[in-house]
Parts: sequence; C-alpha cells; structure tokens
Amino acid sequence: MLVNIWFYVAALLGLTGTGLGAYGAHGLAASGVSATQVSAFNTGVQYQFYHALALLLMVLALRVKPVKTLHLAAAFFTLGTLLFSGSIYALVLLGTKGIGFITPLGGVCFMAGWLSLLLAGRTWLRS
Repeated sequence: MLVNIWFYVAALLGLTGTGLGAYGAHGLAASGVSATQVSAFNTGVQYQFYHALALLLMVLALRVKPVKTLHLAAAFFTLGTLLFSGSIYALVLLGTKGIGFITPLGGVCFMAGWLSLLLAGRTWLRS
C-alpha cells in the first residue's frame, strides 16, 4: 500500500534530518566550512523537516480518505527534499560545483506539492 511507503519515507526523512541537523550544529563548522555554508546547510535541514512532518500528516489524511492528489503531493514533497536539501548537502559537504541549478528545481517541487495539497482539499474536504 502506497500510504505505508509515504510513512516510511517520512520517518526516514525525519531520521536523516535529525542526524544531519546534529552534524550541522556540532561538527560542520569545525570542518572548516564558512558561516554562509553552515547557514545554507541548516536551511536544507529545516526544509527536510518541514516536509517530513507534512508527509506524516498526509499519511494520516490518506488513512481517513484516500485522495490521488495527496499521493501526488507526497511524491512532490519527497522529490523536492531530495533535490532541494540534497543539493545543498552536496554543495556544502562535497564541494560539488555545477549542481546549484538543482536547488531551485527542488523548490519548485515543494511548491507543486503544496499546490497538489491545495487541490486535494477540494476532494478531501467534501463530506
């Protein structure tokens, strides 16, 4: 069941967000990266957590009333996290150059997820 997959994705994003957040708070600055990079890294962690929590709420909503656009929102949130947060992590941790264009694509996925959630409300909120 797809709802179960979204639950595990949310849990995995929360787990890795916690680990990455701890590293960002305690080890990243010691590794010699700039304050700007630490701030960018923390932004990636923040957005990862926001969307992990949103996924968990969608799992609950899907258990009550399955709506296809909620699944679409979950997919966009997952892809957005991988692209947005993942590209920031790669830029800071690996010094990967030339992938900065991926970050805004992740942001677009986040917005598409929220739009999908808005559209899901038309069906989900009907009695």
